[in-house]
Amino acid sequence: MGKGGGCVPSKKKFPNQSTAAAAAEDEHELLESTPTEIAADESSAAAIPPRNLRLFIVYYSMYGHVEGLARRMKQGVDSFAGVEAELYRVPETLTEDVLAKMQAPPKDDSIPEIGSPADLAAADGFLFGFPTRYGSMAAQMKAFFDSTAQLWKEQKLAGKPAGFFVSTGTQGGGQETTANLTAAVFDLNANIMMLGHQVLKHGRRWTAITQLAHHGMLFVPIGYTFGAGMFRMDSIRGGTPYGAGVFAGDGTREPSETELALAEHQGNYMAGIVKRLANP
Repeated sequence: MGKGGGCVPSKKKFPNQSTAAAAAEDEHELLESTPTEIAADESSAAAIPPRNLRLFIVYYSMYGHVEGLARRMKQGVDSFAGVEAELYRVPETLTEDVLAKMQAPPKDDSIPEIGSPADLAAADGFLFGFPTRYGSMAAQMKAFFDSTAQLWKEQKLAGKPAGFFVSTGTQGGGQETTANLTAAVFDLNANIMMLGHQVLKHGRRWTAITQLAHHGMLFVPIGYTFGAGMFRMDSIRGGTPYGAGVFAGDGTREPSETELALAEHQGNYMAGIVKRLANP
């Protein structure tokens, strides 16, 4: 009873009956529909298969030796569930007249030329293949790497795994150091004579690893995962712990089955690394 004799209104407010009824109805509908909706969502998610990871095999091949490794490498990648390989050629820098004088066969048009360096950003991993030229990668491949400046600037390839495979003319023509030799020659020029025969004996991969380092990519060698095949001495065999390789001789020697098997192994091995990094 207030001072003036009137009643003091209660401060406790009761919800409007129509609002309460509507809320109860909404809650009832939610409880009834939720199991069905969850089942539908799960069914839709299960119906959408996960995308295959993309591993780009990008190469330059003048006489077909590197291309032969690339094709076999693709088989190795494609045999690994969840990863698919895509073959691409880098642009040729020599004219048709020069290629004809060098007796280079025509390129296989069934394998597309990579459209733009920017296309690399769509890949989940890479295998780069090239022949050696005086202990370094072929100029065509180097020109392609030189055209990736925008990718480097934006670090679009950082963290992506990559490996190499190569071709040389002889056993002393460079199975290893093309990936790193450039850095050795320019950084250790004061001691170049100390390197002596080792600099000249190996010469394919060392000039390539520097490309990956500046892009922030992960170099993936195969080590000795090929097993007993890495220790065979009964026949001429290209390939090293850095990656698959072939000895081309004067250009007439074709890759041996052991060299092709090593390439297939590298493809399968790299596919496993790509999948592991994508799904840690």
